[in-house]
Amino acid sequence: MRDAFTRVATALLDDDPRTALVLADISADAFAPAARRHPDRVLNVGIREQLMIGVAGGLALTGLRPIAHSYAPFLVDRAYEQIKLDLDHQGIGAVLVSIGASYDAAAEGRTHQSPGDVALIDTTGRWTVHVPGHPDEVGPLLRAAATHDEAVYLRLGARGNADAHIGRASGRLVTVRRGSGGAPVVVAVGPMLDPVLAAVTGLDVTVTYTNTPRPLDTTGLRAAVTDHDAPDVVLVEPYLAGTSSHLVAEALAARPYRLLSLGVGRDDLHRYGSPADHDRWHGLDPVGLRRSITQFTRFTPTILA
Repeated sequence: MRDAFTRVATALLDDDPRTALVLADISADAFAPAARRHPDRVLNVGIREQLMIGVAGGLALTGLRPIAHSYAPFLVDRAYEQIKLDLDHQGIGAVLVSIGASYDAAAEGRTHQSPGDVALIDTTGRWTVHVPGHPDEVGPLLRAAATHDEAVYLRLGARGNADAHIGRASGRLVTVRRGSGGAPVVVAVGPMLDPVLAAVTGLDVTVTYTNTPRPLDTTGLRAAVTDHDAPDVVLVEPYLAGTSSHLVAEALAARPYRLLSLGVGRDDLHRYGSPADHDRWHGLDPVGLRRSITQFTRFTPTILA
């Protein structure tokens, strides 16, 4: 996904004189050719992430469309006050593009982990949040974000699904697998789709997918549970568990429902390990997901025809 971002952002810089890029050393080498061609629109402020957001805000005020890029904990956690004041409070937008997801760089320790980034973005204004599940989804999402002036957060990870859903960049909740009437509905966000599909093998569930959890497609969610009197909904996100629970509550406020929110736990595990280790520790691997889903829905697993 990082390579896809570099290619598309470079093309935008070449093709659209309104596009600007602000870096804080991360990925500076990858954008060196673009910086030589566009020294006035590719700015590397060094390891000063707060300044990076401030500069992006200033560029937006001049009419440019700035893209600010770094690891998620540096781009969002460290620069949260600048996002709040230099962008949201000023009523201006930018495209923030992170890498590292929740713990792609787990070997670097807690400083490089950011499971709470989307929850932090939620505390500011109305942001569009994209969480692509495949590298081929990155380009359409980034190009769409470059065409307007609203606030967009594009969250990239090192891992993803086997198949891209290029045509699903509109934010709609798409049904990937349909269960029987009244079957539980699982909402998989971005790279969680393949682990979810593996987890529910042989279970009667409907699986839906989105790479745009903000704004959440509440109309699509309500449609997915149309046949249910009191639906079981399982929300699986690749960041802090429960981040989108309030949106599900708003979407289904007029009816009874049960919700299980799965994601990264709130405890600091004080462990390094690999991303796969963290998936397992947080119950986000197929085995852990299946255990949580079957316990919540009280399934007796059966093989579907």
